[in-house]
Amino acid sequence: MAVSIKSAREIELMREAGRLLAEVHEELGKAIKPGISTMDIDVIGEKLIRERDCVPNFLHYNGYPASICVSVNDEVVHGIPSKKRILKEGDIVSLDAGLIYKGYHSDAARTHGVGQISPQAQKLIDVTKQSFFEGIKYAVAGKHLYDISNAIDAYVTPFGYSIVRDLVGHGIGTKLHEDPQIPNFAQRRKGIQLQAGMTLAIEPMINIGRSDVEWLADDWTVVTEDGTLSAHYENTILITDGEPEILTMF
Repeated sequence: MAVSIKSAREIELMREAGRLLAEVHEELGKAIKPGISTMDIDVIGEKLIRERDCVPNFLHYNGYPASICVSVNDEVVHGIPSKKRILKEGDIVSLDAGLIYKGYHSDAARTHGVGQISPQAQKLIDVTKQSFFEGIKYAVAGKHLYDISNAIDAYVTPFGYSIVRDLVGHGIGTKLHEDPQIPNFAQRRKGIQLQAGMTLAIEPMINIGRSDVEWLADDWTVVTEDGTLSAHYENTILITDGEPEILTMF
């Protein structure tokens, strides 16, 4: 495993990549409403990315056909936008987006409610988001990678939710996916020791029902096997000698 340590210059470029992506997510969140299609979201997202002189890093990545992954209700990740898929009141929708700025990647995901959603759905969204923040309490130089995984699991499990095990977080930098892989569930081993200058994309994916998932026929869209709701929250972070820096948030 080769985990890259970013130089001061690289960190500045990744900060800017993260800041620009945070702006994109802010605007995308405002666009979510009943009646909009998932394709509309993708069109808006790509426009926002290119207006910032950046490139959408998901577009054509291993053949993915869109700029924004738009996943609705039981879709965990990698939902493919479609003109026919119209968001309805009460849906939840996860937007996973990334961009390339001067050769450096950023990656972040948010789950939004569409109009008025059920208390059950809102709680899932809230717990998923907070699990990220519980995990990054351990994203500190000198700690170990799986301290993050264990903290996410310890927070989520008491709610009776399950953590997707087939998909994990990752390192990020000049490539969208770099070492190391970052599970969101408890590990027996410690994992690598974290060092200042590492950049990681931490992304809990949490299901109301069982953890089992399956891939649809398009070979991209991942759904919960039992058809229950799933939420996703992700940020690109920088490991420092103190508290981690979240690059994809204002």
